[in-house]
Amino acid sequence: MGKIIAIANQKGGVGKTTTSINLAAGLAVLEKKVLLIDADPQANTTSGLGFDTKAIAGATIYECLIGESDAHRAVLETEIKDLKLIPSHIDLVGAEIEMLQTPNREKVLKNVLSRIAPEYDYLLIDCSPSLGLITVNALTAADSVIIPVQCEFYALEGLGKLLNTIKIVQTRLNTNLAIEGFLLTMYDARLRLANQIVDEVRRHFPNMVFQTIIQRNVKLSESPSYGKPVILYDAASVGSNNYLNLAKEVIYNNESPR
Repeated sequence: MGKIIAIANQKGGVGKTTTSINLAAGLAVLEKKVLLIDADPQANTTSGLGFDTKAIAGATIYECLIGESDAHRAVLETEIKDLKLIPSHIDLVGAEIEMLQTPNREKVLKNVLSRIAPEYDYLLIDCSPSLGLITVNALTAADSVIIPVQCEFYALEGLGKLLNTIKIVQTRLNTNLAIEGFLLTMYDARLRLANQIVDEVRRHFPNMVFQTIIQRNVKLSESPSYGKPVILYDAASVGSNNYLNLAKEVIYNNESPR
């Protein structure tokens, strides 16, 4: 059974989509079979992998959630052999309303992924910047959650609300949900504030912060506009190395004998 990891933070602009795309690509390059699920109506993960969201002819995560399609029918091939995508669409905005009448509505995504998870080593869910029903579905379906935290002012703002939501999900819906780790993003070593935030997050959450830190990097910012993970856009860049190191850390944490 593949490990399902949600990438969540209701704060926008912290690097969720960048992390989803590039961690998935890193895992796939390291010969893991990876399925990336775009669970954000903005569909930035879908476009960031080179797909025109208006031109997707087949099913998306929206059709899967409302019961009109099986997950297998929504899977798209990407440029990286072992990386597959279930795309998103703006229609996903309406899914939360349509799911309100569904029995066990918090577990719809879990049921969708249960049939396809055995075919992959890792399934990553890019969550929307909200704590709505679809994000709760992602946390209910997941084995663990990665929480990106940007190394900027107000970095810890709103984290309490997210952790409270995680605690509620752990209590009522998914007792096995674990925190995979806090991921420090947008780090600039020249800034004293960035270094203070690294220290603060590590002090707040001892033993829960990834060793890998994602640095600010031009190539990392440019790659989505070319529809490519940074490892395909510029394999030698700092951003590419950062996410490859993160992928190695995730594999080590999950697969090395304890």
